[in-house]
Amino acid sequence: MRGELLSFLVAVMWTFTAIFAEIAGKRIGTLVLNVWRMILTIVLLGGLLWLTCGKPWPQYATPEVWKWFLASGFMGFAFGDYCLFNAYIIIGSRYAQLFMTLGSPFAAITAWLLMGEAMSVLGLLGMMVTLTGIGISILGKDDTGSRHVTLPLRGILLGIGAGLGQGVGIVLSKQGMLHYGSVVPPEAGDVASMMPFAGTQIRAMMGLLVFGISLLLARRFGDFLRAATDLRGAAAAMGAILLGPFFGVSFSIMAVSMTTAGVAQTLMSLTPVLILWPSRLIFGKKVSMQEVVGALIAVAGASLFFI
Repeated sequence: MRGELLSFLVAVMWTFTAIFAEIAGKRIGTLVLNVWRMILTIVLLGGLLWLTCGKPWPQYATPEVWKWFLASGFMGFAFGDYCLFNAYIIIGSRYAQLFMTLGSPFAAITAWLLMGEAMSVLGLLGMMVTLTGIGISILGKDDTGSRHVTLPLRGILLGIGAGLGQGVGIVLSKQGMLHYGSVVPPEAGDVASMMPFAGTQIRAMMGLLVFGISLLLARRFGDFLRAATDLRGAAAAMGAILLGPFFGVSFSIMAVSMTTAGVAQTLMSLTPVLILWPSRLIFGKKVSMQEVVGALIAVAGASLFFI
């Protein structure tokens, strides 16, 4: 039962991560937010690795390990988070999180192409159910009664890109973990248990490289420094960092170790449903029954991949 409760807690954390990120992104800009996010994630994970393993960096990681985690960082943090955080601004965190349910089908397709993993009938059904749920949520009626997509095309494309980045990034991380586990010696127990955190630190380094170069090219270093003086923006950014890459990732790994991966992933996928009420309360955005039903269907589709 502890694993199930922890999985649900992770979904709650990721719900507020999305809300904090939307607030911070609107105040200090998504690019500045992501640079700060990557820096603090690297520092916090470095401190955790130092306390548990004695050194603040990934120990025993070979070039092959770095290659896979850096690739995962590019897809998951650089590309995926660029799309996700800009989607927060354009379509809001509740719709952006809805598109994140596409991470499951994108992960399944990537694993099939990259690792030769077979796609089950339930997986194919899950893709159709997830797409149906998203379609229900984003379709509305105009004054004439005809149905149309209620979201801007750029926001939809960014949402799809966020799901793509997450799905592909997960598979690349899995490859990194497989290689990492093969090189860490048996006697290095602490390092072995902290491999997911070390891998996340490598991913964040790639994210910082991409976002940092983008910040310099955009000549927004002044905005980066001024962001620290925006107390509300800085507080929201810290909330997004602590509840997302740091505690969220940590607790999700613990949850998977305490219960089955399928149950944990299904409960952690509840964010698109859980975010509806806080979004209504904080941002004053009305939530229709159609959106609730669509989010539930999308989450149900994503859960089929883990049965």
